[in-house]
Amino acid sequence: MTLTGELLIGGTSVPATAGTMKALNPATGELIEPEFAFGGAAEVDRAVRLADEAFDSYSHTGPAERAAFLDLIADRLDAVKEELAERASLETGLPAAQFESETVKSAEQFRKFAIVVRQGRFLQATIDPAQPDRRPAPRMDHRMQKVALGPVVIFGASNFPISYSVAGGDTASALAAGCPVVLKAHNAHPGTSELAGRVIQQAVTDAGLHQGVFSLVRGAGNEIGEALVDHPLVRAVTFTGSQGGGMALYHRAQRRPDPIPVFAEMTSVNPTFVLPAALAAHGAEIGAGFGRLALYTVGQMCLKPAILLAIEGPGFDDLRDAAMAEVRKVAARTMLTPGIHDSYVRNVGRMEDSGATRIGAGPDPIREWDGQSLLYEVTGEQVLAEPALREEVFGPSILLVRLTDLEQLFQVARAFRGQLSATMHIEELDHADAARLLPILERRTGRIVVNAFSIPQEVSYATVHGGPFPATSDSRFTSVGMSAIERFLRPVTYQEFPDGLLPESLREANPWGLWRLVDGELARD
Repeated sequence: MTLTGELLIGGTSVPATAGTMKALNPATGELIEPEFAFGGAAEVDRAVRLADEAFDSYSHTGPAERAAFLDLIADRLDAVKEELAERASLETGLPAAQFESETVKSAEQFRKFAIVVRQGRFLQATIDPAQPDRRPAPRMDHRMQKVALGPVVIFGASNFPISYSVAGGDTASALAAGCPVVLKAHNAHPGTSELAGRVIQQAVTDAGLHQGVFSLVRGAGNEIGEALVDHPLVRAVTFTGSQGGGMALYHRAQRRPDPIPVFAEMTSVNPTFVLPAALAAHGAEIGAGFGRLALYTVGQMCLKPAILLAIEGPGFDDLRDAAMAEVRKVAARTMLTPGIHDSYVRNVGRMEDSGATRIGAGPDPIREWDGQSLLYEVTGEQVLAEPALREEVFGPSILLVRLTDLEQLFQVARAFRGQLSATMHIEELDHADAARLLPILERRTGRIVVNAFSIPQEVSYATVHGGPFPATSDSRFTSVGMSAIERFLRPVTYQEFPDGLLPESLREANPWGLWRLVDGELARD
């Protein structure tokens, strides 16, 4: 596929109207061809108006047609897997093999959402039939289903150029819900974004859908993002990134004449608690596993296990030594962008200023934007006294917390704010203590892991990737997994409708063969 650098607005390619940029290879410092177009408010308006024009027809596609469209995107992603991986590697400095796996994950998300659409359970079709003979008053016919919100704006993420970006889970779930998508591509990987965008654009054409179902825009600075959030036809926004960026979008959306939801996934340290019996039995194994996964992809993952907490006692030194050994052997590697690298250096400095002691380090950086692997240690008292020690450091650093006893462990657990995940390592002798810790964690995260680590994460029907603020802006929803579709739906009741005017999901004959809640009972006939 030839990269042109143009914006993708509906079915057309649009040249630059507000300047251009080139992609940067952070491993070499070299700029990569071609020039990529920037657009402005006019391009945003055109893309959003096309999405709005597409909404009525696309949101009313039947399960078979919409699912076939999602499967088509998945097939086309598979076809360009190597090309996407090579370009993503150029634009990030990370191995191409990693991005082939990421493309497979993205394609699988589209296929799973195709299954969700075919099953139709996301509609939550509910029927309370009329009861004309009910006393003291008759009951009128009520039928309810979920409907799509409208055009959705998606901000591509910096750390996952494929699976959290143009062809990521946000796009897949929004399209599955029946919402046209306007995608703001991340400037860190413009070529990868264009390749994935053209896959979706061509699938829209081949599926015979309205061209406004998908657009991709790009811009310099904040202007284009602000224009997207402000546009009166936009009904929802998704964002993956920093707390500052997410909350800026959230507050802007709330200042609109008609506020809209912003589903922002922002910050998390994903604390890992090692209880005493597990520490004594498996300290070295846990320390090594934690260190290996915390440093994976140079620590640039939202689910990176960043803080390891254990009570000083049998197994603690083994845990510490194993984590230190992992840190010392992981060479400094190029971070995704110069900005992410600079932020990492600042945040490491903040941690040191807050009293963290460096006890281990990997080889010194060679290139300008290399992130060095680092291990720090603090006491439980320090973590309780210094909130900065409980904040995310996006990059290859680990914080080990030496606790005095179980009561301090529970106290520190209560001090954490919202998280995407939390982990407990336990043995049978720890179950009573784990039962005390569990409700503390339930109040602070959407995913609790036992005897594993916060990564990898399965994309499944039971997956929750979300949590209380500041992990996300709305803890009621997930941004990963099949339930992510719920962000883009709202309920509508149809009262006393003639059968021929009802949505097909609610008609008496049940033409789509859905499971429906009829008078409080699940039925399919």
